[in-house]
Amino acid sequence: MCGIFAIIQSKSMNRQQVRQRCLFNSRLLRHRGPDWSGVWISPDGKTALGHERLAIVDPESGEQPLLSADGRIALCVNGEIYNHMKWREHYKSYQFQTGSDCEVIIPLYLEHGERCVEFLDGMFAFVLYDTAKQNVLAARDPLGVCPMYIGKHADGSTWFASEAKALQNDCATIEVFLPGTSYSLTGSKRWYEPAWFDEHIPTEHANLTTIRTLFEKAVEKRLMADVPFGVLLSGGLDSSLVASIAARCIKKNKDKYAFPQLHSFCIGLPGSPDIIAAQKVAEAIGTRHHSLTFTVQDGLDALRDVIYKLETFDVTTIRASTPMYFLARKIKALGVKMVLSGEGSDELFGGYLYFHNAPNSVEFHKECCRRVKGLHLFDNLRANKSTMAWGLEVRVPFLDKEFVAHAMSIDPKDKQPCHKTGKIEKAILRQAFDTPENPYLPKEVLWRQKEQFSDGVGYSWIDGVRDFATQQVTDEMFSRASETFPFNTPGTKEAYYYRQIFDELFHHASMPHTVETWVPKWSQTTDPSGRAIKSVHLDAYKGSKAKL
Repeated sequence: MCGIFAIIQSKSMNRQQVRQRCLFNSRLLRHRGPDWSGVWISPDGKTALGHERLAIVDPESGEQPLLSADGRIALCVNGEIYNHMKWREHYKSYQFQTGSDCEVIIPLYLEHGERCVEFLDGMFAFVLYDTAKQNVLAARDPLGVCPMYIGKHADGSTWFASEAKALQNDCATIEVFLPGTSYSLTGSKRWYEPAWFDEHIPTEHANLTTIRTLFEKAVEKRLMADVPFGVLLSGGLDSSLVASIAARCIKKNKDKYAFPQLHSFCIGLPGSPDIIAAQKVAEAIGTRHHSLTFTVQDGLDALRDVIYKLETFDVTTIRASTPMYFLARKIKALGVKMVLSGEGSDELFGGYLYFHNAPNSVEFHKECCRRVKGLHLFDNLRANKSTMAWGLEVRVPFLDKEFVAHAMSIDPKDKQPCHKTGKIEKAILRQAFDTPENPYLPKEVLWRQKEQFSDGVGYSWIDGVRDFATQQVTDEMFSRASETFPFNTPGTKEAYYYRQIFDELFHHASMPHTVETWVPKWSQTTDPSGRAIKSVHLDAYKGSKAKL
């Protein structure tokens, strides 16, 4: 992944001004791509594409922006195209300029126009400019693994950036560029409309073999890299399955990868649930494991930096992003540039503990659909921005397009958990990998209760950050919360504290509207922690008033 920036058809700047503005704003994204910087200016001097590169595939020749052989098409991409070899074979007569996986977008565009995005299998956000037609094509992957924002300048020009901070000083309005959509000068349209998108209730029963086969395929394709990589391993079900499958792939094809042994990484407070569980998984699957720790004070000291890098004031995102932010920094210091992670499973299979309280399978499925559609505002945003803050790329196999389509086609009755009957969350996913003859994971890990990442790193982290933030906001300040923050008014002192920092960092009136807050459904608690679901979590808050 990388950082991209674009100015399309400026009406108020000359060529030199366009170039300088592109260079300056792209610099705000350099943490995302510390390996190289590139800029392209259109022949008429009105359009600019900027790129901050994190080199994962073809590090020697894949600099961007990419150009077609005749110079007609310019392209900057943040992401990875996993089926690029298929299209390189298909377009044998096309004169490729680099070995970049992203370059296949150009011949696909030349043949299919705006529909080119439908043929991509990967995670991406890109801006393509066609100098012959003086038109732009911008697009984002199906579920928003890669971030992108769109801004409108006062002169009517359109701007794009991987992070909103690169737009706030220049654009009159800023919006989240929606996942699964594309944009040209004729307007926006949705290109990703899978069968489940209308939220109809599926009736296909779970096929455990299909779940296992498709997920193994999703993990293996994401091992595409020309640099050292690893896996994030919390010791929970999702990251452990990713790590187990990746380790198996490497053992089968040792000569194919940069490391002959998979490296796994975990972070937590000393003695935290994740630290203990991750070590057990690493020993079972044979990874070279790195257990890293942080203190509550470390986390408190980093809150302002985390909010700046994440561009959010959502409580659960900030809680979970802080340890991930630390982990990414330490991983990058070890020379690793890409990791796999387990985001997306809880949305696809109803894995959050509050799903136990769904009144019926219809409402359960609708909530799964809502959560999957909103991933770009929460888990995808956290996974991407907290790691790319240090130039570390995260790939998420659970959000593979084919795997998502299958998971969302399963009858919700097969997925819905129920603590009263003893049916654990994500039961069918666990069953799919419960193969005693060739075990993927130890039983106690395969059937471990869901822990949200912010809880699993150590319960003292949530308790500590909540208490600290509460102390920073007086009763008088909180009583005027609706006056101070009339939009998306914070409901707790912790939320107020984060919102206060956010507004200090991001002064643009549009910025609060790019954020949503994560709140569990079917529960009276305002705390997003899984431990607030008292009658489900085995270590629920003492005295919690949360009800199911």
